[in-house]
Amino acid sequence: MLWSLIAVPAIVGGTLLLAGRRADRCAAGIALGAAAATLALSIVNAAQRPTVSAPFLAGVAVVLRVDGLSVVMIVTVAVVVVAVLVFAAGDLGRDAARARFFGLMLIFAAAMLATVTAATLVELLMAWELMGAASYALIGFRWADADRAASGLAAFLTTRTGDVGLYLAAGAAVAGGAGSLRLVDLPGLEGRWRDVAAAGIVVAALGKSAQLPFSFWLSRAMAGPSPVSALLHSATMVAAGAYLLLRLQPVLAATDWAATLVAWVGVATAVALGAVAVCQHDLKQLLAASTCSQVGYMVLAAGVGDVAGGTGQLVAHAATKSLLFLAAGAWLTALGTKNLSSLRGAARRYPVVGWTFSVGALSLAGVPPLSLWVSKDGVLAAAAQQSQPLYVIGFAAAVLGAVYAGRALVLVWLPEASDAASGFDVEEKGTRRVKARQWLPLVALAASAAGLGALALPAVHFSVVGGAAATGATRGELALSGLVAVAAVAVTAVVVRRWGDVPSVSVSVLAGWLGLQHGVRILIVAPTLRTAAALARFDDAVLDRGVWALAQEGITAARWTARVEPVIDGLVIAVAAGARDLAGWARRPQTGQVHQYYAQAVVVMVVLAVLVVVLT
Repeated sequence: MLWSLIAVPAIVGGTLLLAGRRADRCAAGIALGAAAATLALSIVNAAQRPTVSAPFLAGVAVVLRVDGLSVVMIVTVAVVVVAVLVFAAGDLGRDAARARFFGLMLIFAAAMLATVTAATLVELLMAWELMGAASYALIGFRWADADRAASGLAAFLTTRTGDVGLYLAAGAAVAGGAGSLRLVDLPGLEGRWRDVAAAGIVVAALGKSAQLPFSFWLSRAMAGPSPVSALLHSATMVAAGAYLLLRLQPVLAATDWAATLVAWVGVATAVALGAVAVCQHDLKQLLAASTCSQVGYMVLAAGVGDVAGGTGQLVAHAATKSLLFLAAGAWLTALGTKNLSSLRGAARRYPVVGWTFSVGALSLAGVPPLSLWVSKDGVLAAAAQQSQPLYVIGFAAAVLGAVYAGRALVLVWLPEASDAASGFDVEEKGTRRVKARQWLPLVALAASAAGLGALALPAVHFSVVGGAAATGATRGELALSGLVAVAAVAVTAVVVRRWGDVPSVSVSVLAGWLGLQHGVRILIVAPTLRTAAALARFDDAVLDRGVWALAQEGITAARWTARVEPVIDGLVIAVAAGARDLAGWARRPQTGQVHQYYAQAVVVMVVLAVLVVVLT
């Protein structure tokens, strides 16, 4: 059943890709059927918790395992995939390459399921690579648009730079004696190789989860269709890095530095990208920056050893963020814009989307009793036990979360401006309606966003995941956090209604993602493209010319051979004719008469005698 969990979306997705435009009409139905089957298989595997393996190399096997942590992830991924594909079936236009889109989405989901069930570095690397390739194709799905294609390339190169760390970790595992490459063996590596493996894991995870300094690639990922953003930001690619850190937390704890570094990077990303989110005027960009910030809490949890809180934060964030991105996508399809100033009144115009978006926004703000309130406070409580500065900075990030979520919520509920229509149809031609297939998943996700944070509660986490559970936040801490979140949302609402939105000029640095775009372009994208161009020139000037020169020499040799061939052919014919003549002469003495044979023998003996006399 565990092989089937990955094989079903992978095979169906690959089939849709191979079928191409011929399968566009039926692609949505086929993909939804595969997603539903994957969800059913995830529930069965969560109940059975199997382990399967297959031989790969001498001493190395491919091993997949469903344990406490992956139980949560496989069900979360499957649920989000179903919700996103239902939305996509109603969101994508009839002229879109639907078979290619749904095929890539299923392969992307299969790669994530393989990642969270991987028990060795072998299948983890395979799934990690496939996930990166599928994300590149999905972000640049509308490749005819040069800017979208460039965004996909920037995101791909940035994450690939971090992915090198996973290969470094695999090399360290082999050198350190973990020949089987099992993840559970990594904490036991010899000291220096354990440090190298930890460094590689940290770099790969931070790159995949868009933590500092890799955060900007998530902004470029917004060029993909809204369902891609919802899946990528919630339960799959961005969550994969945080999941890896939570999964391999024992490796971090076994070193003197990795856990501390991870904790500080997580909390720094939470506060820095929270400030970036406050200043965004594009709804999807605001949600992208908030993803970096909220994932920072998961990374912080891995750093302080709070696997329970990190898991709860991951699941609650998956439901909340998929809901918010799909709601933003519904408004984009209906109104043709994602600019917050143009979305004033959007919640009133489309109330189902508006109310479900409100649940997600309030959860993102940490307002009780919604899910991120519980999970976030659990992480902060664990951080407070290790370092008060970590707690203070993390709490500041939580306040910023309430501000940016409250700001978006207030703007979409404000009365629609008289000239609102002038801001529509900027990104695409709006349909002015939201289909049932678009809002139905939002209702289910809103219910999940309201209650899934309970997984961070120690008792619930222990019963589902098992193992040691964190203490969790106290009632006083939960009450304080909830009151601060409500107050921050209320103050934000008053400020926005009375004095208007955040001015764009005064916060240009934050609105521009702290200038990380330029750093990514200078340090990663530009050198990679220059290297590729240099290799292309080398290929043209050396390799290509060498091949052509060899081909020319072959042609010259063939022409020379063609000229010499008649002479050689004549010699062969002459030799053959001489041999034939000699054969004829050799047959003449063979008369069959004995007296002639004696005479021939006498002649031969006389000739030999003469030769002997002459030579001696």
